[in-house]
Amino acid sequence: MNAVPLVWRFGRMTIQPLTKLFAPLRVYGAERIPPTGGVVLAMNHFSWIDPPAFGAAVPRIVYFMAKSEVYKVPGLGQLIESFGAFSVRRGESDRVAVRRMKQVVADGHALGLFVEGTRQKGGVLGEVMPGAGMVAVQEDVPVVCGAIHGSQFWKPGNFHPVSIAWSEPMRFGDIPRAGKGYREASALIGEEISRLWHWLIEMHELGRPRALPPA
Repeated sequence: MNAVPLVWRFGRMTIQPLTKLFAPLRVYGAERIPPTGGVVLAMNHFSWIDPPAFGAAVPRIVYFMAKSEVYKVPGLGQLIESFGAFSVRRGESDRVAVRRMKQVVADGHALGLFVEGTRQKGGVLGEVMPGAGMVAVQEDVPVVCGAIHGSQFWKPGNFHPVSIAWSEPMRFGDIPRAGKGYREASALIGEEISRLWHWLIEMHELGRPRALPPA
């Protein structure tokens, strides 16, 4: 029996409310995420609070890809693996991880990718790696971009507000299945995340009103 749904159900009763309490969370556009079927969630990454924040901002189970270094922290690797996460070796070809990414969406699940490959400790967006675009193009599934803002300022004890905005699903059916096509898809993903992120900056300056997500 697959225990991942049960673990997520438990997490939504425990980790999710704690995340919303300690990192006051506002989410824009969660209804844009398809409720069923394979989808790639392409997200930026500032802080270790981002995975639970994004998990709380998605109304379905997300299979996150995590860097292999996380699994060296005693207990942490086992915890995130129980939520369906799997590892990737950064900086080298990891065919097992690529096959797993493609299998997740082929099985009709949501694949969560931090597309810059690592946390951006400078507090600004980084370059988008080609993984999300490659999976979307090869498996012909939509990409929903997610931008997070505020977590770059969050630290234990300061309770800085965090906001997330989701894009409309993006399709890349006309893009060729080759390196050039994956780079093109990645550039489009990067542009959308940047647009959402700058919109969130404006929302924070306005006091985070309960607004419609960006058009």
